Amino acid sequence: MRNPAWHRDEIILALDLYFDQNRGSLDKKNPKIIELSNLLRSLPLFAQKPDPEKFRNPNGVTLKLSNFLALDPAYSGTGMERGSDLDREIFTRFSNNRDELHSIANQIRQVASNDDLREKVSKVEEDEVSIKESVIEGQIIYKLHKIKERDISIVHAKKKQVLVKNGYLDCEVCTFNFERFYGPFGKGFIECHHRTPLSKFKMEVKTKLEDLALVCSNCHRMLHRNINALTLEELKTKIEYGRA
Repeated sequence: MRNPAWHRDEIILALDLYFDQNRGSLDKKNPKIIELSNLLRSLPLFAQKPDPEKFRNPNGVTLKLSNFLALDPAYSGTGMERGSDLDREIFTRFSNNRDELHSIANQIRQVASNDDLREKVSKVEEDEVSIKESVIEGQIIYKLHKIKERDISIVHAKKKQVLVKNGYLDCEVCTFNFERFYGPFGKGFIECHHRTPLSKFKMEVKTKLEDLALVCSNCHRMLHRNINALTLEELKTKIEYGRA
């Protein structure tokens, strides 16, 4: 069986190495390519690897980096023209934003190097956003975002803070209240959304209560549909439009 197509996260890591001034030659014996191969094999992205021997091995990683040559205007040769549309999209997105690329790649590396986080990320369910690869920063950072906004202790503290202040738990976007709608069965139920954009999301930064917003399940799904750009305030305007 063929190995699975490359994920956005993997291409980000490969492109970060491609732009590394100290990368060295595009050769399967290059220590940096071997190191990247080992990193890719450890990522919590694939439950099954059809061909473990060939899966993201140094030869395959070398071929992936060679695909970027055909996209690179700074390269005078022709390069390999077997790259994917996702290769082209990511190259175009980050070729002039290499600091951002390197920052995202480092966040992915940090998750991969942390056994506990790697295990937690692997257990986060897939959704429409992750399946469609629609998050610029990739699946791993997106799933890390989900893990942080599900942290029981801080979610509990956020709910307690709002209850003390308001006496109720309304959605901060549409004002839906589970207890008013479902009675005692809905008491205390509401979801938390992490306000920090994924482009600024850092694993090492501790989540504060002001980083979280209490939202109903529907509004939470809508916020995640455009997690890179859509704020609570912007989603409110869409609700007002829908009521017009």
